[in-house]
Amino acid sequence: MLGKKKVYYNNTMKLTYFRVTVHVPVASADKVRDAIGKAGGGTIGNYGFCSFSTKGVGRFLPLKGAHPAIGEVGKLEEVNEESIEFRCEKSLLKSVIGAIKKAHPYEEPGIEIIKLEEG
Repeated sequence: MLGKKKVYYNNTMKLTYFRVTVHVPVASADKVRDAIGKAGGGTIGNYGFCSFSTKGVGRFLPLKGAHPAIGEVGKLEEVNEESIEFRCEKSLLKSVIGAIKKAHPYEEPGIEIIKLEEG
């Protein structure tokens, strides 16, 4: 095979994955989801931009020193939000979290990261 290189998948090679969940105002969900996919989050086999979303109400109280994108310091706020869940490979985790923070409207986005067990 001139000019071609065979690549073999090594079944003993194990990748570490995490489930990431981010809560975002509904109006900003598409922007955040797009940033996740462009950074490589949500890739499963030959599919990209894979995620699952649920809608709910987020509640928070901005404390002294906060600079809220929505609401005001000292006043309890309720926001219609979307929770976006996706799988992320360990080597991409930092860049994906950075992309979320850049695209997300909140000063302190709610992000949960859980290591997935092999199986």
